[in-house]
Amino acid sequence: MKDQIQFNLSENDIPKNWYNIAADSGLKPTAVLNPITLKMVTPEFLSVLFPMQLIEQEISTDRYIEIPEEVRNIYKMYRPTPLIRATRLEKMLDTPAHIYFKYEGVSPSGSHKMNTAIAQAYYNKISGTKAMTTETGAGQWGSALSIACNFMGMDLEVYMVRVSYDLKPYRRLLMQMNGGHVYPSPSTRTDAGRAVLAASPDSPGSLGIAISEAVEVAVKSNGKKKYGLGSVLNHVLLHQSVIGEEAIKQMDKADEYPDVVIGCVGGGSNFAGIAYPFLRENLINGRQTRFLAVEPKATPSITRGMYAFDYGDTAKMAPIVKMYTLGSDFVPAPIHAGGLRYHGMAPSLSALCDAGLVDAVAVLQKPVFEAANLFVKTQGILPAPESAHAIRVAIDEALDAKEKGEKRVILFNLSGHGHFDLSSYESYLSGKLENYDYPQEAIASISERLPAVDF
Repeated sequence: MKDQIQFNLSENDIPKNWYNIAADSGLKPTAVLNPITLKMVTPEFLSVLFPMQLIEQEISTDRYIEIPEEVRNIYKMYRPTPLIRATRLEKMLDTPAHIYFKYEGVSPSGSHKMNTAIAQAYYNKISGTKAMTTETGAGQWGSALSIACNFMGMDLEVYMVRVSYDLKPYRRLLMQMNGGHVYPSPSTRTDAGRAVLAASPDSPGSLGIAISEAVEVAVKSNGKKKYGLGSVLNHVLLHQSVIGEEAIKQMDKADEYPDVVIGCVGGGSNFAGIAYPFLRENLINGRQTRFLAVEPKATPSITRGMYAFDYGDTAKMAPIVKMYTLGSDFVPAPIHAGGLRYHGMAPSLSALCDAGLVDAVAVLQKPVFEAANLFVKTQGILPAPESAHAIRVAIDEALDAKEKGEKRVILFNLSGHGHFDLSSYESYLSGKLENYDYPQEAIASISERLPAVDF
């Protein structure tokens, strides 16, 4: 067992149910508000954006929700994903820690995003949806949903954050190869995009702006198009729980159990995917695993933002939710981890952080790429810049264990590969990469930019 590096499962081990943390967290669900009335949102409002099955999942408190057979059959194209012990990295660090990673980069789109893209496309298809709209930052979500929509025979419009549209052309091409229609955001196709361009013609864009454009297109389609979201909402995080459910079985095969579980966070989906099933074991079975959510210092929504009700998008069209936020008008620095540039954090993860059940840490861009470089040299896998945030903190944990002379079992989610992020690594290798730290004056003004709600 000590010499084993990969811990694999069979198709029969693919989870038959998604896990819902709402059943066990003990936290009271927070209100979701209509952005126009500032009152409780209604199913009728949400039905403009989502099919009813996803709305039901969004508000469900059932512990387990059955995965449809058609979804599980497509999961079989790449699931179960491998759990790998990073023995070469351990040796390089000379640490007594054992480092494991769950590798989601084996999916057709190269990331964990396929887990919810397939589910969302499926529920839209069976509800009669003919086309979908969405936004994407680094392009991983847009790639995943374009593949899923292609499988389900639906059209897709993707609004891609301008800076990523320019820096990551091959992600855009992957979407187009799968039938996706990709537009740089802010664009001239929507009122939201035109308003941003009028005020800032050279805007690099943001996920908040791209969400506004995708939501506007869905709202104005008279029911012809529905909207798909790649993170943040409960049903999205729910679909990602297959990661952690598999990892629990695989850690059992390794005859170990994690002392700490780590994942990068932008909206929270890949972290929730690996962490929530292990958190269930803490809550129900008395385990003592620590959970570390890793975000960029350039977008420090949990570590420096406010826990408050805020709009989900820049144009204030998406529902208002309670979350850690930097303000819906947040325009991020052009860091290379495009998937971690959202202004807010998933409501469920925000509540867990507020309750002290999950800890958050923020890291700078250069140390993240240094960790990615070490990972490539030891494990041979090029990580997505987003995933490299988790690697950075896993290395820090391993070095801390070394300093304290203690064995520590570390598990992190390697949420995607970086094969389409080579321009980012070129910047790193050429010394052009810069660190960004969100300015304190912007933090101080968050409360002034939040909606005035009575909840």
